Amino acid sequence: MTGPGRYATSTVLTTTGTDGRTIFYLARRFLPQPGALSTAGTLQVSAGQRDDLIAAVTLGDATMSWLLADTNAVQRPSELGRPGRMISIPASGQLPIPAGGNGAR
Repeated sequence: MTGPGRYATSTVLTTTGTDGRTIFYLARRFLPQPGALSTAGTLQVSAGQRDDLIAAVTLGDATMSWLLADTNAVQRPSELGRPGRMISIPASGQLPIPAGGNGAR
């Protein structure tokens, strides 16, 4: 199971290269403000727990560690795996809805 990616709702922009080719890129994505996402609870990280393992157990999908990072206001999901750290677990319904409803662009 793979959920929508961190950039699923990002706007695709274009620019023209010096050679005239069209270059596609994603608009800048800002982290949500602390407290902007609803939480379902907290978890104290144990030794050996990685962000992907935490996401697999709490969200049912190891690729959703970015949502844990957003909920905890960190840029890199790997920052979540520090033993002893208390992290917030996002409530269901926090996933972005990609353009077209399925992530296809």
